This record gives sequence, structure tokens and C-alpha cells, in this order.
Amino acid sequence: MADTNYTGSMVSEFIIVGFPGMQDRESKAILFAVFLTVYLLILLGNFLLICILAADRHLHTPMYLTICSLAIIDITFCTTTVPTMLAVLSSTTYTVSFSACFTQTYFILALVSTESYNLLLMAYDRYVAICHPLHYPARMTVRRTFQLIVVCWLGGFLSPTLPFSLALTKQFCGPNRVLQCFCDYSGVLRLACGNVLSISYVGLFCGLSILLITLFLILLSYVKILLSVLLISRSGGRAKAVSTCSSHLLVISVFFLTSAGVYISNRIPGTSVDMRIMGTVIMNVFPALMNPIIYCLRTKEIRGSLVKNLKKIKIFPGSK
Repeated sequence: MADTNYTGSMVSEFIIVGFPGMQDRESKAILFAVFLTVYLLILLGNFLLICILAADRHLHTPMYLTICSLAIIDITFCTTTVPTMLAVLSSTTYTVSFSACFTQTYFILALVSTESYNLLLMAYDRYVAICHPLHYPARMTVRRTFQLIVVCWLGGFLSPTLPFSLALTKQFCGPNRVLQCFCDYSGVLRLACGNVLSISYVGLFCGLSILLITLFLILLSYVKILLSVLLISRSGGRAKAVSTCSSHLLVISVFFLTSAGVYISNRIPGTSVDMRIMGTVIMNVFPALMNPIIYCLRTKEIRGSLVKNLKKIKIFPGSK
């Protein structure tokens, strides 16, 4: 198939290349099996987490509402990208229409922003609970938390409007081969005609601003939490506060460290295209895979609810 398809002088569809150095059938079959397994585990883990939180009335609290929102984001994010990866790996040449490619690009940008804001909301919830425990019931009601989650989603989907709109102003007249496993912003923008350096910098500035500002506010929240924990006289109260925050810190670390790792690796000279693509794929799936594992293993209330429900259906011994 030719590299370009035209409507007049415009590209009408893009070819998603996948991993340029792993185009043989055996390599693609192995990658397909790995990504399919990871995707199914992500769906299983996050749906299980949502079901646990929905079924147990004791977990209908602001903190667990933000965790539920995070699980929905993870499912949506992976469902936006992983099926395309699987389609690319299972076909000789995978093409996607211009509109579908840009729609996927927009959703990826929006969901990354939404997850950043949701993690910030989770940090704020813990900050109020530990630093201002007397005000927590009034500040963080379930209703208000739900409203803040809606704000996170709206803000996330509005955040990429500027860089996305600027990309749409460019003409795409070929080539149309996207060196990625899905339509990501930078990969598609490179195919635009003319100079796109200024648009690329706008996109980079917007993306880094969201990540760095939210990271700064999250770290500021946890510094204040740490100072408050050190002032707690009872060791039991201190241990409970640390235990409550440890799961959130792990989740936040996974998200921001994988994002930072991909950003740094993409700018190391000599890094192969396949390694850069793999880094992007890991950034997409690893947080979503780890989040339910972290919460189910490290959060006492979620772990207890899971065990209780498994006993009810007699998967675990101990139920009469």
C-alpha cells in the first residue's frame, strides 16, 4: 500500500506502523499476547476495584470515591490505546482515518490531564483529613467530592484544547506513517506540512505545565501532611496516618515516574525508535495495571472488603 492517501492534496488516513524493528510475525505475536494479557488484567483489576467500592457501603466515602474515579480513568485510558495496539500487531498494515486518529490523540491528552487532576484531588483529600480533621466532614462531603471529580474531568478534557486546535490548523499532505502503536500527539504532529516547531513547543509547554504544577501541589500537600504526622503524639495515630497515605504516594510515584522516564528517554541521543515506543506503551499501561494491585494489597479497608466478599462466594475458606 502506498504511504499516502489523498483527498485532493490532503492525507485522508494514517498508517500506524507499530514497532519498526519488530515487524516479523513471531515478534508481533509475542507482543500481541503480552499486551492482550496486560489489558485483560487491567480491566479485571480495575473493574474488581470498582465493584468492591460500589458493593461495600462502608467505602462510600470521599477518599474511595476518588479511587473509583481513578479506576474509571485507567479503564478509559487503556481502552483508548490498547485495542489499537492489538489491531496494529495483528495486521500487516493498519490504517486509521484522519478524524479517528485525531479523536484518539485528543482523548489521550485529555485523560492524562484528567488523571493528573484526580491525583491532585486525592492528595487534597488526604491533606484535609490529616491536617484539618475537624473540618474534614464539612469540607469533603460525598456530594462535594463528586462535584470536584466532575471538575477534574471537565478540566482534563478542556486542557488540551489549545495544542489540539493548533495541530488541526496544519495541513497533512504526506507522508502518513505514524511511528507509534497508536495516534499520539507528537507522532502525528511530525507528519504535518511546514514548520511545526512552535506548535510542538506549545504542546510541550501545556503538557509539562499540567504535570509539574499538579506534581508541585501534590508534593506540597504531602510535605504539610508529613509535618502534621510528626506532631501526632500517639504512635497508633501516626501509623494510621502514614498507612493511609502510603498507597496514594505509591500510585502518584508510579504515574509521575513513568511519565518522567518516558520524557527523559525520548531526549537521550541514540535511543532507538522501538525503545521510545515501548517507553510510551509502558507509560500507558503500567500505572493502570499497578493501581488496583496497590490499593487491594495496601489499603486495609479495601483488602478486608475483598476478603469478605470472596468468603461470601466461598472462594476463601472461613464462611459457613
